[in-house]
Amino acid sequence: MTRRIALSDENRRWWTLAAMCFALFMVMLDNTVVNVALPSIQRDLHTSVAGLEWTVNAYMLAFGVLLVTGGRLGDIFGRRRVFLMGVVLFAASSAFIGFSQTPAWLIGGRAIQGVGAALMMPATLSIITSAFPPHERGTAIGTWAGVSALALAIGPVLGGVLVEHVSWQSIFFINLPVAAGAIAVTLFATHESRDETVLPKVDVAGIGAITVGLTALTLALVEATAWGWGSPRIIGLFALAAIGVAAFTQIERRVRVPMVDFSFFGSRTFLGANVVAFIVSFAMLGMFFFLTLYMQNVLHYSPLEAGLRFLPTTLMVIVVAPLAGRQTDRIGPRPLMTAGLTLVAASLLWQSFLTADTTFGFLLPGFVAMGIGIALVMSPMSTAAMNAVDQSKAGVASGILSMNRMIGGVLGVAVLGTFIGHTTSQADFVNSLGEGLLIGSFVAAAGAVVAWLLISPELAGGATRPAPPPDEAPAPPAEPAREPIGA
Repeated sequence: MTRRIALSDENRRWWTLAAMCFALFMVMLDNTVVNVALPSIQRDLHTSVAGLEWTVNAYMLAFGVLLVTGGRLGDIFGRRRVFLMGVVLFAASSAFIGFSQTPAWLIGGRAIQGVGAALMMPATLSIITSAFPPHERGTAIGTWAGVSALALAIGPVLGGVLVEHVSWQSIFFINLPVAAGAIAVTLFATHESRDETVLPKVDVAGIGAITVGLTALTLALVEATAWGWGSPRIIGLFALAAIGVAAFTQIERRVRVPMVDFSFFGSRTFLGANVVAFIVSFAMLGMFFFLTLYMQNVLHYSPLEAGLRFLPTTLMVIVVAPLAGRQTDRIGPRPLMTAGLTLVAASLLWQSFLTADTTFGFLLPGFVAMGIGIALVMSPMSTAAMNAVDQSKAGVASGILSMNRMIGGVLGVAVLGTFIGHTTSQADFVNSLGEGLLIGSFVAAAGAVVAWLLISPELAGGATRPAPPPDEAPAPPAEPAREPIGA
């Protein structure tokens, strides 16, 4: 009898993983389909490059700002419940966007969609963390990352077909059946979990401060070229951003139930994982955004042809990510993350030499290296962060990690957009794109150094940890593989 119950519980864990993968698949699919559709949106809605950036950034900004809030709400009210709310909101906003007729309609819908993603995304990782013991988390998170890559692979191709043969609006309706699948499997398999030690209180002041700060910063970066870097509006936005971030820091240190618990960053591994999350998204998403425009507007590929050319990257992630997750349980995340960021830097450096006549044969090695690099970073990074905090804090820790990843992506698109700006010729666009990719390469190389210096060299899974240094508190007996706060 005991054996049957244990087996049932184990099966339930993997069904729970499947439900979380459904949701992640939907979010990642949406990202890649939108990228392929950008040139069609630009032509149909007569949108500027800055308007296209906001099509991406409105979603990513709402997503990034509210991720920690989503994680906190899950810890307080139940991760399963908040996850399901997020899936429903994401699906409903996708249907709303599908009927878009104006840029404002599209951008507003994307912002609402970001709110839905922010409610469900932290829950996927925190639910997995609660469902799996530490020595199996690397494998589970590696599978989670591999499924996200499958969505990245399918997205450009499916998006290309829909954009060419139906309309760009139709790409958002594909989220509806995926959302239905995520809801059904979650209701069937996933147990409710929450943090019983946290007070049921949301840090409204902190949410307001960080929203003001990040929105002002992103708006300044996106519009700096059009308005002028020295214009009063841009200077005012940068000042407002600095005030908002400073106020957020002070609020979080004083409120009784902070949205971001800064004590988490006393762990060098947690700090390193979050810095790496910011850096890899900064380098990766800006490249995806503008190479999509480059392949369609400069190389004159159709949406489907452009989508197919991203397949080498996503296929590498599909193959390598689960392997990286298993290796994390064996050798720890540090060597994998360092190697991955080095490959990302090399990929961006290679692609920075593109020209108006570049062939896909030249771009191919960069796409392959990018895919392997991303796969070596993503699941080890997530495993390192989640094993560095107590399991009861998994929701807010996942939210912090995801927030840094999304903010990095927002700034990556915005900063690279300042290089592209309002270029008036194809030659200027290509030269500016090369300069932006070179900057991304330097940022990724810096991330490799950060990963090596900050991520713990100890094993991330269930293996025995070496003795901690004198300034490190002993690990809790119930979680021998977990890095204590203050490491």
